[in-house]
Amino acid sequence: MNRQSRGPLRAGDQVQLTDPKGRKHLVTLTDGQSFHTHRGSLAHDDLIGGPDGSVVHSSGGTPYVALRPLLADFTLGMGRGAAVIYPKDAAHIVAFADMYPGARVLEAGAGSGALSCWLLRAVGDSGLVVSYERRPDFADVARRNVEKFFGGPHPAWRLTVGDLTQAQAELQAAGETFDRIVLDMLDPWEHADAAARLLAAGGLICCYVATTTQLSRITETLRGQGCFDEPSAWESLIRGWHVEGLAVRPEHRMIGHTGFVVTARRLADGVTPPPRRRRPAKGSSGPGAEASPS
Repeated sequence: MNRQSRGPLRAGDQVQLTDPKGRKHLVTLTDGQSFHTHRGSLAHDDLIGGPDGSVVHSSGGTPYVALRPLLADFTLGMGRGAAVIYPKDAAHIVAFADMYPGARVLEAGAGSGALSCWLLRAVGDSGLVVSYERRPDFADVARRNVEKFFGGPHPAWRLTVGDLTQAQAELQAAGETFDRIVLDMLDPWEHADAAARLLAAGGLICCYVATTTQLSRITETLRGQGCFDEPSAWESLIRGWHVEGLAVRPEHRMIGHTGFVVTARRLADGVTPPPRRRRPAKGSSGPGAEASPS
């Protein structure tokens, strides 16, 4: 499987070809096939059997660096149904939601399968990722992408076409609980109650949303649940740097806002969070709202 691939490149492997200008092309190696650009063709057979990290030349003489793609490269180049989560956000979700080998993770909103790939690699074969996707066409795309990256069905993945809220009773009846729940959808607040019921004590909910109105609503919903610790919310921005001798400067373009990440920890049953000590801005909770005691 691709997640364990080492040694020479083989037919069926994915390879990222990078030209001298840094342009990248994701190719699946096939016996007898060729990759074509305006700079000439490159035979797949010239790559098959060669080492990972080799340099090959097109018929026009252009050199290409050939490497098995990183997961970040794969997710940006994968076929899409829904929009994919950018690697910078997936990295934050994996790190700050504390995904670990053996964890039981529930994902609602599989989309194109990009985040599913990151979650599966984090939990490993000993863990479990249960993904729900409302749209059958998106679920088909997600399955194809995950199986393409891992080289086949992943033993820790369970993909279901359906809605988490509707599946909640079935999951509870089966006695299933989860260490982490990830909600990547337009209306995560609609699933906060289901998440609270399915999360183990000490577990963590992570929500990924695009707009400030979504950010506000899911954060206030989690506070209103009364069984989560104080939520944390943030976004990540990445700015590359041009480094050429003494010419060192920020890149003119950067990956700016793509989404917000919200996390909160599940408290034990019967425990309520202590009152917030932070004084809110005047009027932040509506007309006549009073500041909480400091």
